[in-house]
This record gives sequence, C-alpha cells and structure tokens, in this order.
Amino acid sequence: MAEDDALKIMGVIPVRFESRRLPGKPLLDVAGKPLLQRVYDAASITTLLDDVRVATDSKRIFQFCLDNDIPAMLTGEHRSGTDRVFEVMDRTQADVYVNIQGDEPTLRSKHIELLTRPFIEHDAQVTTLKVKISSECAENPNVVKVVTDDWEQALHFSRLPIPFDRDARGQVVHYKHIGVYAYRREALARFHSLPQSSLETSERLEQLRFLQNGIPIHVKETLHDTIGVDTEEDLRKATEYFSGRSQGNPGN
Repeated sequence: MAEDDALKIMGVIPVRFESRRLPGKPLLDVAGKPLLQRVYDAASITTLLDDVRVATDSKRIFQFCLDNDIPAMLTGEHRSGTDRVFEVMDRTQADVYVNIQGDEPTLRSKHIELLTRPFIEHDAQVTTLKVKISSECAENPNVVKVVTDDWEQALHFSRLPIPFDRDARGQVVHYKHIGVYAYRREALARFHSLPQSSLETSERLEQLRFLQNGIPIHVKETLHDTIGVDTEEDLRKATEYFSGRSQGNPGN
C-alpha cells in the first residue's frame, strides 16, 4: 500500500503486442523472463503504489497476464500509451496514475519514488525523470533531452542537444529524459481533451502538449539510467544487465 492513505496511486503498464522494430516485444526473453514480466516485477516492488496493472488491447498479452497472475485490463486500441492510461483512469478510481512504459525492464523502485514524492509532498500535476548524459550521447536524436528551471520544472524537451553549447567550451550539462510519467487525475484528463500541439507534432514528443498548454511538468533527477528496449541492441543490453545481476553484479 502507498504510504499516504489519503492519496491513491496506481501504476499502469500500457502494452501493445505489435512493435515495428521488435515484433512481439513484450514477450521476448530477457535473461530467462519475458520483457513484460521484468517490467511488472520492477514496478510491483515499490510500496508507494496501491495497485499495479497491465493495460493492453492484445488478447495474447492479456492471457499471458492471466496465466502469470499479473493484474491486467483489456482496453480498446489506442494511438499512445498515454491514451491507454487515460482509459484505465476512466474505468478506475485513483488520484495519481504512474505511466510505466512496458519496455523499461531496468526500472527501479527509486525511480517510482522520485516520480510519486512530488504528489505526496507538493501539489505536482505531472512528474517525470532525467539523468545526466555525455555530450556525445546528447547528439543522438533518438535520445530525448530536457532542460529545467531552478525549481525542477521542465522548460523544454527536444531531440536536439539542448542547451546548445554555442561557444564549444564543453561545460554544458545535458540531461536525458527518461520516459516514465506520473499524472494527477485532473492533469491527465485535461491532456486527453486537448488537440495535439504544434511543438508536439514537430518533435514527435507528446509531453510537449502539457508544456504548450501551460501544464507544468516536475522533473526529478536520478543517478540511474534505464534501458528502454526498442531495438535488438537494447534487448542485448537488457539481457546482459540481468545476467550480470544474477552473477552478483548490481548493474548501473
């Protein structure tokens, strides 16, 4: 159970079976366990979530969850994981919903704690995470960068290396955005009611819809990066991570 009984926090793992780069990704093996099982195990460890459930439109995924005692909800088809979380919100009662990506097997309980604490301690509307990265990593457009103000509020997210080191002094710090979120119920409802924003469409980053419509995003820094599994190379890295842990290596 969550520590604050007055605030119900639900973890939702939105999952679809099809993946353009990794077909059947949720059920691919990661060091002896399906990817989805790894994600659920990671999310269910924390005591800050009152409930954790998978949300999917795939009957195959739904049956896998039933067979493995993973709480699951069969949803309609959706364009994004956020839309799927909204359907769960529409059918359940909680104050905060944590959107746990179904391809983030190396998520830690500390990540969940960082996401949820601002709702317990402050009046956060939306939260997410960042981790420090090298300038070389910042050049990769597949790595989303975030800049924040002095109060941990997001200023912008971009695929470009922001902030730009104009004078090439090498003193600019870059942060990768880790794509897990938590939303207060009202903030997610408002997001769902809004059309796609111009910044969101340009960068192909839906979190920009929040910022462009004046909905603040609280960004907490973590020291621990995650391995989001989108490619065969990512799958290999995740497998090595868990293989290392089984041999006594805690990993990064």
